[in-house]
Amino acid sequence: MADEELIGDEEIDDGAAAPVANPRSIVDAGARVELAELLGDGVRFDEPMRRHTTLKIGGPADAFAQPATVAQMSALARWCTARGMPITVVGGGSNLIVRDGGVRGVVINSGRLRALELLPPTTIRVEAGVATGKVLSLALKNDLGGIEFLGGVPGSVGGGMIMNAGTYLGEFKDVTSWVETVRLSDGEVIRRDNAACGFRYRDSDLPPDEVVVAAQLALRPRPRAEIEAEVKALRKRRAEREPRKVASNGSTFKNPPGDFAGRLIEAAGLKGHRVGGAQISPLHANFIANVGGATASDVMELIRLAKERVHAQSGTRLECEVRIVGGAA
Repeated sequence: MADEELIGDEEIDDGAAAPVANPRSIVDAGARVELAELLGDGVRFDEPMRRHTTLKIGGPADAFAQPATVAQMSALARWCTARGMPITVVGGGSNLIVRDGGVRGVVINSGRLRALELLPPTTIRVEAGVATGKVLSLALKNDLGGIEFLGGVPGSVGGGMIMNAGTYLGEFKDVTSWVETVRLSDGEVIRRDNAACGFRYRDSDLPPDEVVVAAQLALRPRPRAEIEAEVKALRKRRAEREPRKVASNGSTFKNPPGDFAGRLIEAAGLKGHRVGGAQISPLHANFIANVGGATASDVMELIRLAKERVHAQSGTRLECEVRIVGGAA
């Protein structure tokens, strides 16, 4: 298996035009100057969030900040606190819906925190902005097992840690030794061991007022052929069951105990149902796809409809796995 096969799903280029000034922005001219001085080219203003979600939807962020170091992340947190500036933290965008009105204040993304190293013999230290596929590639090159599940997890390590991302092969809680975060109120760097992270099914106790910056993973020796075979089988399963080559989110809802959200949505007659440019995937009903010109409002209507129909039919209350941020248009 070529290494590039283990890299995360390629991005879909929406061909978007350059951003224009947003009259709703609360980041004034003085704040923009200060942010540019602090982050250099690591900040963009009135940035369309459709460029940063796999659904390719979402209004503008007043400021989209990507610190290049943990020290910059801490300095940015202190600046926002001193200014009273609202902060929204986002990851790789594979599990994110941004509403059409966009996000006020500063959106912080760890995408430029990309350090990735092997600490022999079996430990990997990784920063939050590294794509999950790249971590898997490093493990493969060094005959290390334990993170084969990343063959089915898009996005970045930071977001994956917060939601304890995984597949039927495993999840981050199985391999994480510790997680480092920056507390947004004062910029302090905090390290928690696995138990203190409170990992559970598609969730964790990592505080919402902190941003993940790094983690350490404990792996185990495993023959490369076995790793490749397991990852190949997982990717084949994904290709057969999940929408490909179309903008979509990951799983929209968490699976309820003893059942599957996709099965419940299909049983409610919504598989393939469309609102505007958004569609409940005809391949897997727990995925929503942007089939052309979708808005966040279209997606939110499908989410509302799925919750309503499933509850009416089965009594089950679906809980979103995707994170929803921003305001209405």
